[in-house]
Amino acid sequence: MDALVVYESVYGNTRAVAEAVADGVGTFAVLPVHEAQGSQGTPDLLIVGGPTHVHGLATRRSRRVAAATAQQDGRTQLEAGATIDPGLRTWLHGLSPGAARHAAAFDTRLDRSPWLSGAAARGITRRLRHLGIDVIATESFLVEDTEGPLQAGELERARAWGAELARSIPAPHKQLVETQP
Repeated sequence: MDALVVYESVYGNTRAVAEAVADGVGTFAVLPVHEAQGSQGTPDLLIVGGPTHVHGLATRRSRRVAAATAQQDGRTQLEAGATIDPGLRTWLHGLSPGAARHAAAFDTRLDRSPWLSGAAARGITRRLRHLGIDVIATESFLVEDTEGPLQAGELERARAWGAELARSIPAPHKQLVETQP
């Protein structure tokens, strides 16, 4: 199975989840969104993830505010490329219909009801389905505070989710070719 994991991350929590999901799926194709522009091929499974900002997908402004806050407090490590465009919203907008056969969406968010905290996976799912891509699963991975860290056990849960995704995708059908005598 050919899988691609694309993520957006500001503090590194979403990157860590993306890498764990890829480990579970068994793929090494993990790209930050700003490097995924123009990636080649049509994967069997496209897994897209991002942090939840202001109840949904991060915006250019919310990423920059988060980066500025991290720099001001000096305690939080900022993810390389956190403010580089395109962000996930823009990348999804530019994705072509049929960019993948199947997809899954995940987010990182606070451990609160999605009605209170929001969930970026919802926006990712909506955009992927709009492109005609079969979204087979969504998941949220929880952080302890706005800047992290991930709650205990979340990386193990991400690996297990990735393995479950890999099992749920049917193996590509090989075409039988008739030979004529």
